[in-house]
Amino acid sequence: MLNISCIYKMKDIVTPILNWYQENARILPWREQIVPYHIWLSEIMLQQTRIEAVKKYYHRFITEVPTIHDLAVIEEEKLLKLWEGLGYYSRARNLKKAAQIMMEKYDGRMPECYEELIKLPGIGEYTAGAIASIAFHEKVPAVDGNVLRVVSRVIGSTKDILLPQTKEEITNELKKIMPENSGDFNQGLMELGEVICVPNGEPFCFKCPLNKICIAKRDKLTDLIPVREKKLKRKIQEKTIFLLYHENKFAIRKRNSKGLLANMYEFPNMDTFLDEDKISKKLGEWNLSAKKIQYIGKEKHIFTHIEWNMIGYKIEVKEKNTEFIWKDIDEIEEKYSLPTAFSKFKIFFEPTLFDYGEE
Repeated sequence: MLNISCIYKMKDIVTPILNWYQENARILPWREQIVPYHIWLSEIMLQQTRIEAVKKYYHRFITEVPTIHDLAVIEEEKLLKLWEGLGYYSRARNLKKAAQIMMEKYDGRMPECYEELIKLPGIGEYTAGAIASIAFHEKVPAVDGNVLRVVSRVIGSTKDILLPQTKEEITNELKKIMPENSGDFNQGLMELGEVICVPNGEPFCFKCPLNKICIAKRDKLTDLIPVREKKLKRKIQEKTIFLLYHENKFAIRKRNSKGLLANMYEFPNMDTFLDEDKISKKLGEWNLSAKKIQYIGKEKHIFTHIEWNMIGYKIEVKEKNTEFIWKDIDEIEEKYSLPTAFSKFKIFFEPTLFDYGEE
C-alpha cells in the first residue's frame, strides 16, 4: 500500500493541476469539440505514437471515416491503408470491431460509462477512463505512463511502475481525489507528464505547478523516480527484403491472416540474410530469374518484442510470376497498406534508381 502521508499529499495536486491545464492546454484537433468518437479515435492513435505525428493521421482518418457507422462498414483494405504509418494494426481492426458492436448494441453511439466501454475490443483501463472522463464526465482516472511518472515523483514512490500492483494502487488513490471536472484533471495529469515531467532527460521542475509539494524534486530524486524494471531484450530477426520489378511493376504479397502485421502487404522477403548466389536460388523457387541485382543497404525496424535487421536488394526480373501481386508505384501507394518496416525501402521505387542502362 502507498504510505498514508503520500495519500494526503495527493489531495493537494487537484487544484494546481486544474488551474495549470486551463491555462496551458495544447490546442489539439480532437479537443476542439467534445465528440466521443473523436476522443476514442485519438486515444487509440496516441498509443505508441507521439501527438505531433498523430495529427496528420487523425485528420486523414476523420475525413475518410467521419462517423462510427462509417467505421463499422469500412473495407479492411481501406482501413489498413488509412492506418498506414501508425503501426500496431490490430488497433485499427479493433476499432472496426468495436464500431460494429456499437451499431448493434448502442444504436451507433459510444456507451457512456467506464464499465461498458472497457468491454469493447481494443479499449483497456486507460482508454476507457480517458473516454469516460473526457467525453462523459465520469469521475474515473485514466492512468498511463505519464500519470504514473508524475504521481510517483510527487509522492516519492520507489515502487516499480511496471508492476500491475503499483498501477492498481495509484489508480485506487486517484479515484479518491477525482474532481467533478474529471476530464480536465486527467488530461492535465497526462499533459504535465508529456511536456513538463518528461520521461527522458531532466524534467522542467521550474515550470511545474506541483514543484512545491513534489518529493522527488525536494530530495533530488527525479533521475531515480519513477522506478522501472529492466525491459526484456527484444528478439533479433534477420531479414532479406526483395524489391522485385519488371517493366515498372513491383512485386508485393499479402501476409498471413494471423500473427505480426496480419493481412498487411509486404515486399517478398526471407527470414535470414542472403548473398547473391542464394538470392538467385530463391528467385528460381519463385519461378523468377534476375536480369540485374543490386544491394541497396541496411534498415532496422523495432517492434515491441522483435527487432528486424534488414538488408535490401532491388532486382529487375526477366518476367513476372503468378505468385506475387505486380502493381505500379502509384497503385501501391494508393491502395495497398504497406507497413512502416517495409516502407523504409520505398525510396527505391523512384524510376531513376532502377534505370541502369544495358549491361
